[in-house]
Amino acid sequence: MEEKFQEFLLELGVEEIPAWMIPSALADLRRNLEKGLTESKLAGGRALEMQMFSTPRRLVAYCPALLEKQPVAEELVQGPPKRIAFDADGKPTVAATQFAARMGVKVSKLQVVTSPKGEYVAVRVRHRGNSAIDVLKELIPSAVLGIYFPRTMQWEGKAGPRFIRPIRNLVALFGGHVVRCSIGSVKSGRFTFGHRQLGKPHLPVKNFSQYRETLHSNSVLLDSDARRARIREQIALLLSSEPGYRLKENPDLLETLVHLTEYPTPLLGSFDPAYLSLPEEVLITVMRGHQKYFAVEDASGKIAPRFIAVMNTDGDPSGIIRHGNERVLRARFNDARFFWESGAELRLEQRIDMLRAVTFQSQLGSYYDKAERMQALASGISYLLRMSNPAAMQGEEFEFRRACQLSKCDLTTDLVKEFTELQGVVGGLYARREGLSEEIAAAIYDHYKPESMEDELPRTKLGDLLSLADRIDTLVGYFGIGHAPSGSKDPFGLRRAANGIIRILAEKNWPLLLDGLVQAGCRAYTDAQAQGNAQSWDRQKVDQDLLPFLEDRLRFYLRDVRGFAYDEVNAVLAAGGSDSKGKNYEVVDILKRIEALARIRPTENFEPLAAAFKRMKNILQQASQAHGFSGGKVNENLLREIQEKELHDNFKDVSQRAANAKAADNYFAALEAIAALRPAVDRFFDKILVMDKNPDVRNNRLVLLQSLLNEFSTIADFSEIVPREKPSEPRA
Repeated sequence: MEEKFQEFLLELGVEEIPAWMIPSALADLRRNLEKGLTESKLAGGRALEMQMFSTPRRLVAYCPALLEKQPVAEELVQGPPKRIAFDADGKPTVAATQFAARMGVKVSKLQVVTSPKGEYVAVRVRHRGNSAIDVLKELIPSAVLGIYFPRTMQWEGKAGPRFIRPIRNLVALFGGHVVRCSIGSVKSGRFTFGHRQLGKPHLPVKNFSQYRETLHSNSVLLDSDARRARIREQIALLLSSEPGYRLKENPDLLETLVHLTEYPTPLLGSFDPAYLSLPEEVLITVMRGHQKYFAVEDASGKIAPRFIAVMNTDGDPSGIIRHGNERVLRARFNDARFFWESGAELRLEQRIDMLRAVTFQSQLGSYYDKAERMQALASGISYLLRMSNPAAMQGEEFEFRRACQLSKCDLTTDLVKEFTELQGVVGGLYARREGLSEEIAAAIYDHYKPESMEDELPRTKLGDLLSLADRIDTLVGYFGIGHAPSGSKDPFGLRRAANGIIRILAEKNWPLLLDGLVQAGCRAYTDAQAQGNAQSWDRQKVDQDLLPFLEDRLRFYLRDVRGFAYDEVNAVLAAGGSDSKGKNYEVVDILKRIEALARIRPTENFEPLAAAFKRMKNILQQASQAHGFSGGKVNENLLREIQEKELHDNFKDVSQRAANAKAADNYFAALEAIAALRPAVDRFFDKILVMDKNPDVRNNRLVLLQSLLNEFSTIADFSEIVPREKPSEPRA
């Protein structure tokens, strides 16, 4: 029978969803629907095509082709074991008859199947399949209510559904027919609604094409790409009348406005040039953060006395909306100017003691306490740097400690209380205004960077170190009171803090050990406890959980950010860290090793040698279990065969060359030397029986293999490398 397909349209109409929640909500809805439709086999063997759309007041899913009915399917249902289902004479027992009755078949229909666990009775069941409409009416409510939101609300009483905003409308059509279902008191139908001011409230639709056109004619641009393009085109048109002015790009703000509007229309406003005396950062934050305005700049890149707002309507012919936005912005700028000028009445140093009243974390104390710990961390980090380079931090530790002491003082200003996204920035601006060194001012300004994997790093050496001190203190503190991230939950941004540490160490080439940083943080907290602070903090929790957490973030950085293969990451991290503790990782060293490994991997000798190392490791593990092998030193007098003598001689030569290359920080040359061992290793395994009957010979050969593994696994554990499949030769 020929399969018949129909289109499916779902629109969930709601009160305005917060813009930042829309992308993840739409992704959840897609995932929930795709999972249900795939499990129901309604794609008919095709790749399931699902198109998703959204506006602030609707989430939309469209599938152009779903089967009208689930395909007929057969399933082999396994029952009790054969020995229980039949007696010694082969007659069915009660277990067999009960299983047959439960499946609705005669006992004679039972068959015996063989599984890895033995023989079982089974029956083949034929499922005729439900109609797509029956499947969808069950799937739609669960898919919608399965969307995750950080918080939800009730609007129909305690027994009603929970969602981010009240659900007001539900369109569910399959092949032009309404899929009868409901969410709370809202029943599905075929009526959608237009723009809140510019469209009609009840609009009948019969298919997706008509649905889309109906919305467009009622001032709703369903496609977010269309809204994005309209914003850009209209802004370009507005600025064409202002020669020399251009938009100050802000991709995040653009995405927010795309999800805030159904029919976006930009307008160009202006403000008094006198406000340009405020720092540019303050002006942009006021416009972007509170008013969601784009800033405009002149040809030299300086802020111009213009702004662009985006309305959710078709225009402002009378100018009332523009004047209203200008009036609001003027008030916000006046507030910002007052806060900026009043904040300068006290120097940062005079604000240090005020930090006692600003809580960092209830169990870890105030920001004054945090600043004190960061100063102790500054001494610890400076010591670690001098350990790797005695000339490091000569005369710079004082500025580092001073930057730590002043870094949080701007939290006491009204400007930061009003515009929290300016923390750090305001401190840096005040430091520069007060005449502090540019190094301290820039470090304070940048010390919250990077805020994401895409964000810029601090611009200066002191900024890097201050950011590290801040993040280490936060991680050591929260882990010490048992607030490590759990699953997807990370309310204190600890993964972000750890990601920033890894990025700064890796991308700014800081030769610092992760464990050294953690221990410096622990010493700062231990000293604080001795002074009666952070009494709830427990070092044991830090020692147990924080280093594995940082290793996980390092894995993420190497694999997902830098793009190294998972087995290359495993190999380098399995080789241990930079000292005898094994996992005391120096991120810079790890990065050099994995870059060399990725570079050597495509060469002809490397992967076969890695396979041989895996074989060595297995042999040694078996020998340890079977013969109690525990290592030792090679006895050259017991090397009887040519191949084992050759391998030993090559090993000594290669070991020296690899050591010289590693000493010169040339890991690629070291790996090249190691890879050159492959022919000797191959000949050894071809001709030599490692597990010789003579226990002395056997032990000596095992020691030789152990020596190879120990010597050459300091760069990477080659046994972790998974051979890649070679492309097959084309047939003649």
